[in-house]
Amino acid sequence: MFRILIPAVAALGLVALAARPGPADADPMIAVHTPVMSWSVHHEGALAKLTYGVAHSDQLALMVTCMPGDTRAVVYGDMQPEGARLIEARHQVDPLSGGEAVEARLSLRDPWLTSLAERGRTTVVGEAGRFQLTASRQERRLVADFLAYCAPGRI
Repeated sequence: MFRILIPAVAALGLVALAARPGPADADPMIAVHTPVMSWSVHHEGALAKLTYGVAHSDQLALMVTCMPGDTRAVVYGDMQPEGARLIEARHQVDPLSGGEAVEARLSLRDPWLTSLAERGRTTVVGEAGRFQLTASRQERRLVADFLAYCAPGRI
């Protein structure tokens, strides 16, 4: 009796598992939310931060910081500026993840940064490859304001 019952229950379990709806069978009324990454500027005291990431979260792909009067910005993140004339780069441990973090410096006049404000495009590289990041008209104004704050008279 058990020799027939056990395989039958196992087969029913496999059929039930296979019949469970997956992503293709998902309810179309349930929207899948994909986080949107965008440019934003934040201030912590005198320090200005230009970030590219998910708004109102710690999910940042790139952060550029500076203080008023600086000639150089500090770049942090999983992505690094492609083609930028980095002045120095330093590898360190990321205090949040414990993984490797790269800190690099570049001139506030570097075309990598100014093209973002002027044309709304710049290119970055990371472990996942090369990407072109874009900025909307409003985001371009934020970047220009960031550059003007850091290096008055620059733009």
